[in-house]
Amino acid sequence: MLKNSIDVCPSGGGVGAFIEGIDLAELDESGAGTLRSALGEHGVLFFRDQNIAPEAHIAMAERFGGVNVNRFFGHVEGQPQIAEVRKEPDQKANIGGGWHTDHSYDQVPAMGSILLARETPPAGGDTLFANMYAAFDSLSDGLKATLEGLNAVHSSRHVFGAKPKNPDQREALKGRIGNAEAAQQDAIHPVVIKHPISGRKALYVNPGFTLHFEGWTEAESKPLLDYLYQNAARPEHTYRFQWANGSIAFWDNRATWHYAVNDYHGHRRLMHRITVEGVPVGR
Repeated sequence: MLKNSIDVCPSGGGVGAFIEGIDLAELDESGAGTLRSALGEHGVLFFRDQNIAPEAHIAMAERFGGVNVNRFFGHVEGQPQIAEVRKEPDQKANIGGGWHTDHSYDQVPAMGSILLARETPPAGGDTLFANMYAAFDSLSDGLKATLEGLNAVHSSRHVFGAKPKNPDQREALKGRIGNAEAAQQDAIHPVVIKHPISGRKALYVNPGFTLHFEGWTEAESKPLLDYLYQNAARPEHTYRFQWANGSIAFWDNRATWHYAVNDYHGHRRLMHRITVEGVPVGR
């Protein structure tokens, strides 16, 4: 596969790019380098018609780092490196139905995930992505300076732990997520990070897993966090990706949020996700 056969086409929205002229089953190191640079620039890469086998899915992920085996999700039978994101026709709750950044609760957050659509509903089931470069760039100089001096506390306890914030949601996801005893850790990260690939500054807090600013109470933190979340989710910072069987989204957790839209009740949606290990995030 020639490097110059790959076309990177911006999505036309606030984040992301479509990648054309590539067969991910035959991804080589040169192609992976091109995709790595594009990921750092655009935050999420979209691919169409990539009906790759599980072994090729894993091989692709390993071009970018080690595989992070998610401790809360169920996995594809015989493939522990591939998490299963599934919603059956009779199920009401979905996984990831709110703005979040995967693994910000870990001391070393995962780089990102490669999500492959295996079975999609006839309509709906889109995923929204938001641009954390733009979320930071759009703030005033004064607020930027304030945020650059702050850290934030992130946790998985209230989502995956034994005492979740939303017990009804947990019950609705029974059998699809578990291992609550593993949700014991918190992590502290800078509120504004320097992206490891692009070198750009990105906002690194999210509604799913950020609890409060370090040294602040949750009540003190809430008004500013709410403002940051509202600003980050502005339409001009986002893109809504429509799935089809064989579509792939490869997102970078350090540069994006995502939100799985739950609007396809009565239909099955099956996705295979591989998460790629990252590096410590810093200023």
